Amino acid sequence: MESEKILRVAFLLLIGSEVTQVWPARPEDGWQVFSSAQDTEGRCVCTVVAPQQTVCSRDARTKQLKQLLEKVQNMSQSIEVLDQRTQRDLQFVERMEVQLRGLESKFNQVEKGHENSISRQFKSIKFKMEELRPLIPVLESYKADARLVVQFKEELANVTAFLGTLQEQLGSSDFQDLQGRVASLEERLRACMQRLACGKLTGISEPVTIKTSGSRFGSWMTDPAAAEGDNRVWYMDGYHNNRFIREYQSMYDFMTSDNFTSHRLPHPWSGTGQVVYNGSLYFNKFQSHTIIKFDFSSSLISRTRQLDFAGYNNMYHYSWGGHSDIDLMVDEGGLWAVYATNQNAGNIVLSQLDPATLQVLGSWTTSHPKRSAGEAFMICGTLYVTNGYSGGTKVHYAFSTNSSTYEYIDIPLTNQYGHLSMLDYNPRERALYAWNNGHQVLYNVTLFHIIK
Repeated sequence: MESEKILRVAFLLLIGSEVTQVWPARPEDGWQVFSSAQDTEGRCVCTVVAPQQTVCSRDARTKQLKQLLEKVQNMSQSIEVLDQRTQRDLQFVERMEVQLRGLESKFNQVEKGHENSISRQFKSIKFKMEELRPLIPVLESYKADARLVVQFKEELANVTAFLGTLQEQLGSSDFQDLQGRVASLEERLRACMQRLACGKLTGISEPVTIKTSGSRFGSWMTDPAAAEGDNRVWYMDGYHNNRFIREYQSMYDFMTSDNFTSHRLPHPWSGTGQVVYNGSLYFNKFQSHTIIKFDFSSSLISRTRQLDFAGYNNMYHYSWGGHSDIDLMVDEGGLWAVYATNQNAGNIVLSQLDPATLQVLGSWTTSHPKRSAGEAFMICGTLYVTNGYSGGTKVHYAFSTNSSTYEYIDIPLTNQYGHLSMLDYNPRERALYAWNNGHQVLYNVTLFHIIK
C-alpha cells in the first residue's frame, strides 16, 4: 500500500500538481531577491535584498530587478518540487531503515541461541546480514540530506517576514552587486539541486497502467524540458514504417479520450527509441543511422546527423528485435544515444549529444552486448540495462559515465504484461515510461543521493 501511495504522488506530478510559492500577498508590495551559500556544516545560508516601494516602475533598474525576480521565482519553485520528491523518497528510506534495524535485532537474538550449533542456513543468514549492515549509515546520510532541503525551504519561507526592514537597502546598494548576488544564487542553487536530485537507482515501484492501446510495440512520453503548464503526451505506435505521432493535451486527455492532434513526420522512424525534448522530437530515421531533430512548432526538420559506425536495420537491436538499434534518451544531463558498433564488437556504446546540433559531445564504450540487453535507460549519467524483455525482468547492469566504471546490480522490474518494447526515464517526473505489450505503463523510481 505504501508503494502505491508513493506512486500516486509521482503520478500527480505527471498530470500537473500545483506548487506552493512563498511570496508576499501582492507582488507590488515588495520584491525579494536572495542569494545562498553553505556554511562549514552544509547548512544553507541566505541573504536578502529588497527595493523601496517608492521606486518608479518605469525606471531601468526596476525593469532589470523584475527580470532578476523571475529567475528567483523559478528557483523557488524548483526548491519546492525538490522538497516534494525528497520527502517522498524519505518515507521509503525510513521504512527500510526500520526493517533493517528490526532484522539486525532479530539476528542478534537468534545468534545468541546458536552459539554451540550454527547450521549452514544460519551462516548464510549471517553473511546476508553483514551485507545489509553498511546500508544503515547510508540511510542516515540520506535522512540528513532530506533535512537540508527542508531547512532550505523553511529559510525561504522566513524571507517574507524581513521585507519590512530590508526595503530601505536598495537606495544605498550598488545594482551590479545586487545582480552578482542573484547570479551567485542561481549558480549555487543549480549545483545544489543537481547533487540532491541525482543519485543511484535503488528501487523501482510496482507499475501503474495508464492506458491500453495500440499494437504490441510502441513508445509514449512527455517532454521533461517543457514549460510549466505544458503537460502534453506524445504517442508513437509501432516500430517501423510509420510517420504519424499523436499529441494529447494532457495526461487526463490521454487516459480518458481520443482527442489528439496528429503530426506527420517527413520520414518514418525506426525502433521505439524516440524522445521528445524541449519542444522537439528526436528519432532514428528508418533503415539508417541518421538522427533527426523535428521541431513541433514549425513542423520542420531542424537538424540531422549520422551517428558514425552505429549499427542499424536490426544489426544490433535489443533482444526483443524491432529495429531497436539506436535508442535515444534523456536524463538530468541532457540527450543521449545508446547503440553498438563493429569496432566495439557489438557491445553497447553510449554517446552524449548536443540537443541543438546533434554533435557528439562524448562517447563511452561498454562491455555489455547490446543484443543481450532487454531495454535500457539513463539516470544521472548512469546507463541502466535490463536482463531481458519478457518473464522475470530486472535491472542487472549499470555503467557510470562519471567514473567510466560498471557494476552488476539486482533491481527487480515487474513485467506485468510480459513484453517490454520501450523503457525510458523522465527526469522531471522521476518516473519510467514503458510500453508493455500494448499497455502504456508508469513506474516510480527511488534514488539515493548523498551530498559529499
